[in-house]
Amino acid sequence: MVAVKAADVDAFVARPDPARRVVLVFGPDAGLVGERVRTLLAASVDDMNDPFALARLDSEELAAEPSRLVEEALTMPLFGGRRAVWIKAGSRNIAPAVEALLGDALFAASPTCRVVIEAGDLRRNAPLRVACERAKNAAALPCYADTERDRARLIDEEMRASGLSLAADARAALIPLLGGDRAASRSEIQKLALYARGRGQVGVEDVAAVVSDASALAIEDIVDAAFAGRPGELETQLGKARTAGTSAGSILFNAQRQLAQLHKWRMMTEQGRAFSLDAVQPPLPFRRRPLVEAALKAWSVARLAKAMADLADAVLQARRNPALADTIAERALLAIAASGRRSAA
Repeated sequence: MVAVKAADVDAFVARPDPARRVVLVFGPDAGLVGERVRTLLAASVDDMNDPFALARLDSEELAAEPSRLVEEALTMPLFGGRRAVWIKAGSRNIAPAVEALLGDALFAASPTCRVVIEAGDLRRNAPLRVACERAKNAAALPCYADTERDRARLIDEEMRASGLSLAADARAALIPLLGGDRAASRSEIQKLALYARGRGQVGVEDVAAVVSDASALAIEDIVDAAFAGRPGELETQLGKARTAGTSAGSILFNAQRQLAQLHKWRMMTEQGRAFSLDAVQPPLPFRRRPLVEAALKAWSVARLAKAMADLADAVLQARRNPALADTIAERALLAIAASGRRSAA
């Protein structure tokens, strides 16, 4: 087995093993996957913009014509030099094409081409992952959400590149605001560096003024999708929250808080009192408004009161059974989403 441990992936990307000519980069952190893929490709060809040096394939092409991969990998660069093949894996099964390449004697004897496969989160028994983990001339690089240490290193890297230093309290405030996607985290840090350009040191007030709380935004998306009656969107957002390590307690707490707001606003409407989302304080972000409006139309005061009781029971059960907290929270929110969807229909 040649599966690379998560802790060793950065070292492999910095100095790719020339014997492992096929590299699968996969995992739930799409931003990190993309970043590592581009680094590997940049190290494999002289010019990524040269179509003769870098061939691009997708899973649809390879599933329809598996032999295409071997042909591309054995193609000699028109003007000499190194060559790479970049595959974007999707829902189609490309394992047969990759297995054929890994077993091809001509590919094994030719050192000029590297194949880099960009994929999403793959199960341990996914055929593509199994093929790359078992082959001696391949490597499988998992990309999981950044740990606190990873985020700290990323901050230091971007601050150093911008010629800035970070005050200790600003660093402590920034680390928990970065989420489970490397690209989004890097973007937030770069935005902060641009804001503080010319100052020398970044302070905590700069962090507060510029950086979005990725975890808080994710929870808002979860809660809004639930009350707007959108179970499909809710499941997607819950999956992202699990990847980012967001706690079930935080999600349930924010769901209760939003439920109380909806109950208050809906009661004003049913009682004929003047109410407008334009007047709520703090102001409702524009991106959330459509879902909140949908929730107010879908729920009555009576049904919101029942949802309060159901959600309070879910909170109690989650506290009593911490090992099942994620499952309890997901079940409670999906029930809310289903109820909201029936009302909106």
